[in-house]
Amino acid sequence: MSTDLSQLSAPRPSGEDPERLEALRKICLFDYLLHIAGALLSAGLLSVIALIVNYVKRDNARGTIYESHMAWMIRTFWWTVFWMVAIAIPAGLLSVVSFGLLSFLFLVPGVWFLYRMIKGLLRLNDGQPMPL
Repeated sequence: MSTDLSQLSAPRPSGEDPERLEALRKICLFDYLLHIAGALLSAGLLSVIALIVNYVKRDNARGTIYESHMAWMIRTFWWTVFWMVAIAIPAGLLSVVSFGLLSFLFLVPGVWFLYRMIKGLLRLNDGQPMPL
């Protein structure tokens, strides 16, 4: 009794409602853009809104490539929060002692976050799932 795991993150070719898939694609696109805008413009506030949408719509995306995109965005958000606490806060304390020489470490989690969101957006645009 083996299960074909390739079908877990790909849209179902037959019987899947194209309107539902298009709505999910638009939600993912909107969420990626909110996450990116949140990182660049609102110190993460818009990204929190996108995270809420990700959690609310995640079950609707089950069994499609968009499920992997939702999981990617959720995971990226929480890992970025972790790295902000683990790297940025100690770097801030050390930069006081080192007179700002280590202040660039504040940028590392944000750059990583933007990289992952842009990578996801590009794969969404190509119709590809995200690796889980």
